[in-house]
Amino acid sequence: MLWASASVATKFGIHSAPPLILANTRFFIAGIVLLVFGYAAGPKSGKRMPAGREWQQLAIFGFLNTTVYLALYVYAMKYTAAGIGSLATSTNPLIIVLLSSWLIGRKPAKAEIWSIFIGMTGIGLATYPLLRSASTTLPGISVLMLSMVAVSFASVYYASVKWQLSNILINAWQVTLGGIFLLPFTLGLSDFSAVRIGQTFVLSTLWLSLSVSVVGLICWFWLLRIDTVKASLWLFLCPLFGFFYAWWLLGEAITLYTIGGTLLVLLGLYIGQKDKFAKKTGVQHAGTQ
Repeated sequence: MLWASASVATKFGIHSAPPLILANTRFFIAGIVLLVFGYAAGPKSGKRMPAGREWQQLAIFGFLNTTVYLALYVYAMKYTAAGIGSLATSTNPLIIVLLSSWLIGRKPAKAEIWSIFIGMTGIGLATYPLLRSASTTLPGISVLMLSMVAVSFASVYYASVKWQLSNILINAWQVTLGGIFLLPFTLGLSDFSAVRIGQTFVLSTLWLSLSVSVVGLICWFWLLRIDTVKASLWLFLCPLFGFFYAWWLLGEAITLYTIGGTLLVLLGLYIGQKDKFAKKTGVQHAGTQ
């Protein structure tokens, strides 16, 4: 429920601040809170600063997972319906299949190929009627899907590293570093005179920082320690909650295209992941919302 609210909170936030300013503010708040939490409440064995090559690994992960992915995502929300933003996020596992086959030579199974085709068809179906309105544009969809590619790259990289830091500190440092990397672009490209510091900006930024990036992330890693596979199953609810929030809070219409497209995406995700669920195995994902 928390992660699915990110697209709607972002839509509110960009009404009071340019996308990059909103993103940078969120990253620094979330990074500081996670660092304080990680070093104050984390396990004693994990309370240490990154060392040596870990800084490079955190920098690469933070650049892909925060600077590129979330900055592009926030920018895309200016030109894309909130419901589509939540639906697109669900395609991350499908894109990872494609990237894995390219980067590490892993041949995708037939079920995975079908899952990608069905999932992308669902995105197209849900998006089609929105392209006729000002709520969604082709450039916006293009930037949104580019952000999905970036976070998929980040996930593949995350899985390739043998991390020694705790999960909380990994994400705390990558969010903070990602915010630092984004700062020059924010300072150089954003119109600070367009910022309206008011209730909308404060509430949306705090919600994105604390509820989504901090509380949602802590809950996610807690669930992963209990059962990775069962936790992954709950991610199927993200697009459903996302469309509900978009309808309830933003008045976005839920049409037969929306329902059909969402069902296709969920079907594609299930087909692509059912073998993993059946074998009771899973991969821990980094927090990406």
